[in-house]
Amino acid sequence: MRRPAPVSDLLSQMLHGTPAEQRLKEGRIWLVWDEAVGSRIASHAQPSSFRAGTLTISVDSSPWLQQLNYLKKELIGKVNDALEEELVTELQFKGGKVNPSSAVKSPAPPKRRELSDEERQWIEEQAESVADPELRAVFENLIRKDRESRG
Repeated sequence: MRRPAPVSDLLSQMLHGTPAEQRLKEGRIWLVWDEAVGSRIASHAQPSSFRAGTLTISVDSSPWLQQLNYLKKELIGKVNDALEEELVTELQFKGGKVNPSSAVKSPAPPKRRELSDEERQWIEEQAESVADPELRAVFENLIRKDRESRG
């Protein structure tokens, strides 16, 4: 059985040879930025636009803006390495608001533990009183998830 192809691969194939193909490549800059430059820089500077090889970066303070100007060539190299092609030829920095949520990775999902047979039986017993089968399934699922998340 063949595995499903990632949507990004399908889009690349479908858009091959069109102007949208280039825009799709350019859009990857936002996906690789945080990892390419590191979390410390990413928490103070985020891409805001890209045009004709020039990536404009919003920076949250003047000291960071000045420091990043000294790191321009290194940052261009890191971003292009992450993209695995030479898309960015110039960086332009501007003062602006940086969305901290884009620089912070989402927390890992809570660890789940395996339920014992007794716990599964108890969950079923708790849900027996719910007459509607769909509602009963939702109720069981909620209890199961709660029990799995407890350590």
